[in-house]
Amino acid sequence: MVVAVIGCGRISGSHFPGLCEMEDVRIKYACDILIEKAEKAKEKFPKIEMVTADYKEVLADSEVEAVWVLTPNYAHYTITMEALKAGKHVMCEKPITVNYALSCEMAEEARKQGKILNIGVCNRHHKTVEKLKAMNDAGEFGNIYHVYCSFRSPRSIPGLGGAFTTKAESGGGVLIDWGIHFFDLILYILGDAKLKTVTCDAYSEMAKDMKKYRYKYMWAEDTADIENGTNDVDDFITGYVRTDKASISFNGAWAQNLDKTEMFVDFLGDEKGARLNYRAFAEIYDGATLETATEEYEIPDMYVKEDRAFLESCKTGAFDQNHIDRILESAKLLDALYTSAEKHEEIAF
Repeated sequence: MVVAVIGCGRISGSHFPGLCEMEDVRIKYACDILIEKAEKAKEKFPKIEMVTADYKEVLADSEVEAVWVLTPNYAHYTITMEALKAGKHVMCEKPITVNYALSCEMAEEARKQGKILNIGVCNRHHKTVEKLKAMNDAGEFGNIYHVYCSFRSPRSIPGLGGAFTTKAESGGGVLIDWGIHFFDLILYILGDAKLKTVTCDAYSEMAKDMKKYRYKYMWAEDTADIENGTNDVDDFITGYVRTDKASISFNGAWAQNLDKTEMFVDFLGDEKGARLNYRAFAEIYDGATLETATEEYEIPDMYVKEDRAFLESCKTGAFDQNHIDRILESAKLLDALYTSAEKHEEIAF
């Protein structure tokens, strides 16, 4: 299959290695508006045949069958829509785009064009997530009645002042950046849970004065613009969600004045419970034996699994767990949480 990657920033480094190992894949283009990023990708991954700064050149090439859209959030919609109309299958990184309405338009266009549109919620291919979903599907937890999740870290606002903290480009802060992964895997493990009500409070407190913000480490620091940039997104969120499967409570922080990193999800069932340590193993508590067990195993690269599944869907037309139609409830949840925070009221469906 002939493919192209549009957007050669950090996340592309999670996709290129696997694509380069696939013998039945040609990477015809690496594309980035900053051509030097595409050139660096080609230097690192010689399997890339060509580089360009113009994604329209990629989409005009009839040989290209599928594209990866790995751009900043605000560009997902435009490039994906044009790619679908050009007859390409698309793997678009998370979040789908900056809001739910545009996400629905993308899903509708994929249906109209008869093309596969998958979203990069890679945790659906993480082995521990797969195991917990299989346990729940088999009824091992009994009734999961509540889920609590924490995605909190000290002083780690990414690229402060740049695209990450500029709502017009990112669509939001810690909720849309980290929260999408946690909420999506929760809804997935619960069995495609559907929303009933949501309530959320969002705060932007830690870098109100960007020049006074102190940190030990900053993800994507090369994109920061502390002197002249914008920070109008959430750095802390908290709230409560009711679904048709279970209730969910949560706290998320890009930055907090606690020297703690707490990234986990607790599933509370009436027979068993589990703590999913994010992107690691799960601790399973058995209500019958009153013992906790942690099974350790090899965890394959979830990006490789995600990309292989996408390519298989392109060949067969069968939808996998990352198909956009199966991700829309997660996008709806993010939108509703932001609306609740803005209006200071509960949102019902």
